[in-house]
Amino acid sequence: MLEKLIKNRELVFAISGGVFLAAGYTAETFFAETLPEAALIFYILSYLIGGFYKAKEGYIDIRYNKKLSVEILMILAAIGAASIGFWNEGAILIFIFAMSGALETYTLNKSERDLSKLIELAPLEANRYIGSSNELETVGVDELKAGDFILIKNAERVPADGTIISGTTVIDESAITGESVPAAKTANAPVYNGTMNGNGAIVVRVDKENKDSLFQKMIALVNEAKQNRPPSQQLIEKIEGPYVMTVLIAVVLMLTVPPVVFASPFEETFYQAMVLLVVASPCAVVASVMPALLSAISNGARRGVLVKGGTFLEQLGKASAAAFDKTGTITQGTPAVTDFADCTADGNGSALLEAVVAIEAQSNHPLARAIVNFGESRGIEKHNGVDETEDITGHGVKATYRGRVYRIGNLQMMANVLNGKNTNAPDLPDSIDSRRKQWQSEGKTVIYIAEERSVVGALALKDEIRPEAKKLIAKLNDQGVKTIMITGDHEATASAIAKECGLDSWISNCLPEEKVEEVKALQQKYGNVVMVGDGVNDAPAIALSDVGIAMGSGTDVAIETADIVLMKNDLARITHTFLLSRRLNRIVMQNLIFSISVIALLITYNFAGDLSLPLGVIGHEGSTILVILNGLRLLRG
Repeated sequence: MLEKLIKNRELVFAISGGVFLAAGYTAETFFAETLPEAALIFYILSYLIGGFYKAKEGYIDIRYNKKLSVEILMILAAIGAASIGFWNEGAILIFIFAMSGALETYTLNKSERDLSKLIELAPLEANRYIGSSNELETVGVDELKAGDFILIKNAERVPADGTIISGTTVIDESAITGESVPAAKTANAPVYNGTMNGNGAIVVRVDKENKDSLFQKMIALVNEAKQNRPPSQQLIEKIEGPYVMTVLIAVVLMLTVPPVVFASPFEETFYQAMVLLVVASPCAVVASVMPALLSAISNGARRGVLVKGGTFLEQLGKASAAAFDKTGTITQGTPAVTDFADCTADGNGSALLEAVVAIEAQSNHPLARAIVNFGESRGIEKHNGVDETEDITGHGVKATYRGRVYRIGNLQMMANVLNGKNTNAPDLPDSIDSRRKQWQSEGKTVIYIAEERSVVGALALKDEIRPEAKKLIAKLNDQGVKTIMITGDHEATASAIAKECGLDSWISNCLPEEKVEEVKALQQKYGNVVMVGDGVNDAPAIALSDVGIAMGSGTDVAIETADIVLMKNDLARITHTFLLSRRLNRIVMQNLIFSISVIALLITYNFAGDLSLPLGVIGHEGSTILVILNGLRLLRG
């Protein structure tokens, strides 16, 4: 109980100020004759206690930040009201202003707690095996190195990103993915730092050091999100100081011109000037953005969507086009070989497949792993004999196997290396070319095999489309967002995948550097562009786009470059985030229009001489509370 009171001490002070206000009003109404000084004492206590935090904020802004803030206007108005005997009105002002400020602080703290509670889930220690023995030692998570083996017992948090070596369990990954249903895990399954082990002990090989773990990256993203300010908030903060100065100048003119020029009663003029200080204060405008923004970021974080800052969430809803990488984004990212063609002299495929498997076994690329798995399913063993290999970025691999040079790659590689005549249609054997056309019409990726200077074989691979990809693309199209796929795949394959997904258009045969140029072209054509990807080759395009989105299973480079990260590789979360962004922009616009309209209306009534201080306080501070509550709606849904 005491801890809660301390955490919410600003709210406690505001309520206490309200209690003293009520006591002062009671004393003034019923005990004015018997206890004439009691009401004044209670009002002074209401001022001092209720206004403490707002006065402190105003002092800090002037003393350290060298700027004027809305707190100064409120304090001056309250002091001015008291100076002409309106203690009750001044105390009401202090109370409602303090309550709205306390509510805003509570809102911001709650939103930040929803994000920052992730940090509390990070384990501090791990049970590491000593060498190759079965003995364990307890070490700090920062001491873990890639390749270490650790034991994770029942109901313990996973202390590092790694792979299960032995054991079966169920792991609650909600801290990472936002998915409430625990995931079953067996040998070779990945586990993530910060998740909760269920009902079985498991031995895990550490794959990443603590500082590089997905969980620590999440914490870094949370800290970035809390510091980042969207353009709308930056604009408000930029004009707040000059606006407050303008109001103060207007108040000074109001105090001097009417009494001097028009011989107006000073007390009446002074009262209207104090009302102006209150109603012209931009409290509601200042509170229009950040409570709503942090509520939206908190909403996304609970669903496994981490946004690095308000700027990106605000911009997402304004996007008019969304570009997608294919492999690992639109598709599952785990291709499998479906067909194999051999045009060598013996034509049985064994010797050629043996060479291909031996070469591809040197690589960790998903396509290489798929080819090796296919070979193993055919009984091909991974033989030694590869003398040298050379990765040709964006094209394939060149290797020497048992004295002969092989090239395994895409059509461009075959064209550039074999004949150099027609880079789009090199001279392929008829048997392979006919199969190429058939495979590509089925949406399969074709990999060609050349031995020395001749194309002697081909492989077809298929990467299944994510079920949620079609739904996402359909919803984006319905919302008027153009959807484009940018891929390194051949035109026919890209066309088949794009048509199956319902994409508006596609761009094929793109090398990593060409993806950047395509994103630039899309920006020129559509304006704001979102780029969704998962690989190292997507990182430059993600960085260039207006809002970059990375899959949580993607490479470290993609995650670090992106503005938004899907911790669970669920594209449906993009739909939610798009809608959340548009709700955010709509609510911020509602707040700004409403708060500015209230200020204009109250100022007009004040100059007409029909506005009392209590009514001005209620109208002004009431609007502030309403915009905060309106922003809090983003915590739901």
